Amino acid sequence: MKTPPVVSPREWEAARRQLLVEEKQLTHARDALAAKRRRMPWLAVEKEYEFDGPQGKVGLLDLFEGRRQLIVYRAFFEPGVTGWPDHACVGCSMVGDHVGHLAHLNARDTTLVFASRAPQADIQRVKARMGWTMPWYTITDEFDTDFDVNEWHGTNAFIRDGDKVFRTYFINARGDEALGSTWSYLDMTALGRQETWEDSPQGYPQTPPYAWWHWHDEYDGGAGPAPK
Repeated sequence: MKTPPVVSPREWEAARRQLLVEEKQLTHARDALAAKRRRMPWLAVEKEYEFDGPQGKVGLLDLFEGRRQLIVYRAFFEPGVTGWPDHACVGCSMVGDHVGHLAHLNARDTTLVFASRAPQADIQRVKARMGWTMPWYTITDEFDTDFDVNEWHGTNAFIRDGDKVFRTYFINARGDEALGSTWSYLDMTALGRQETWEDSPQGYPQTPPYAWWHWHDEYDGGAGPAPK
């Protein structure tokens, strides 16, 4: 293995600062891309979809859990997938391992769920084995085909206006690698992080950064801003 040169502290810091310029450019480009996502047109979801959940049959609207936004990751856990019945697929399992504490997403009026074709008994068993806590539903109809996740994993973002649901964005393939943190999920949604520094359309909900951040066990009911 041919390694880079070993240099003095001063030379190392100079090299880091040189690369930092490009890192800041990448950060600003990522922010600009997220701003464009917040201006994406919405696609009305006209069909009724049904899922099996821990408490029985539910619709797509129920997956929001009363919140305004919904993120659905299609995980491959079903007969015929490598790992069945003890595990979901390796890549989808890595995604599951990277999901941050959901209280922070909930505090931004956003719900994250996983969806697969495995029966609920198998889903609950693998969740317990792997220590996962995200809501996880069973697909029972054409949801995966209609939202481009029937043959490959992917993440769809939705928003609701009352009882009307709209698809707002979709990420799949290597794009899913970057997801897992609160920030990465919020950046793919229609409302974003909902912080005042963001370039969002007029009237979008926004609060100062840090003001809503809280310990995950002390949010107000798991949704909404942190208690004062």
